[in-house]
Amino acid sequence: MCSHLQVATTHWKGFMLSLKHGEPYADPTSKALGNVHDKSRLRTLDMFPKTEIKAKLMHYTKYFFVGDPFNRLISAFQNKFGQPKELIYAKYGKHILQHYNNESNLPQTAVEAFESGKRVSFNNFIQFLLDPKTMQPFDPHWRQIQQLCHPCQIQYDFIGFQETLDEDAEQLLSILKLTKDFKFPHAYKNMTSSDSVLQWFSQVPLKDRRKLFMLYEKDFKLFGYRRPDELLDG
Repeated sequence: MCSHLQVATTHWKGFMLSLKHGEPYADPTSKALGNVHDKSRLRTLDMFPKTEIKAKLMHYTKYFFVGDPFNRLISAFQNKFGQPKELIYAKYGKHILQHYNNESNLPQTAVEAFESGKRVSFNNFIQFLLDPKTMQPFDPHWRQIQQLCHPCQIQYDFIGFQETLDEDAEQLLSILKLTKDFKFPHAYKNMTSSDSVLQWFSQVPLKDRRKLFMLYEKDFKLFGYRRPDELLDG
């Protein structure tokens, strides 16, 4: 499984933990499953021996979900910088505010920064992504999907899309023969409207929107998303 549609990923992790625990399957949203984001709960492919990795890639059902690249960035920004998160503030927030908003003497905590009005703007976030000094690969929440899920190297059995999340999730559960055991909640379908996307990117200069498109162009092309002419043509 490879998915970074913010809250949708939370549900899929709960789904995987429920399968791991076995029948009778627990509700993927159940608190009894514990913290689904605890990295020790689910092993990633690179944690296995090479022979086991090859076996899993050959015999396991492999799937991932993808969303419009620019929509993903808005979602990632809202999720990580739209509210005070101490780990994000320490790892990214302070750096972004210092280097792209000329802030100095920053508060020690995210809560104090929010209360004082020192918040990362969407444009600050985009400047951070476009800076050649920013280390790649990016954080998984805003990393290019083709770098995150490697669709050119792994033969996936199923690719789902945020825009048709309800239908695709149901189809995947059908492929896995789990439709009687699980139901993907409709509430997790989270999309940003075209007008809202325009509003978000209105604070980003045209030249930077074009640079950003080049940064994520492979995702647009690989997964059939149209070029957002309304954002890129001045």
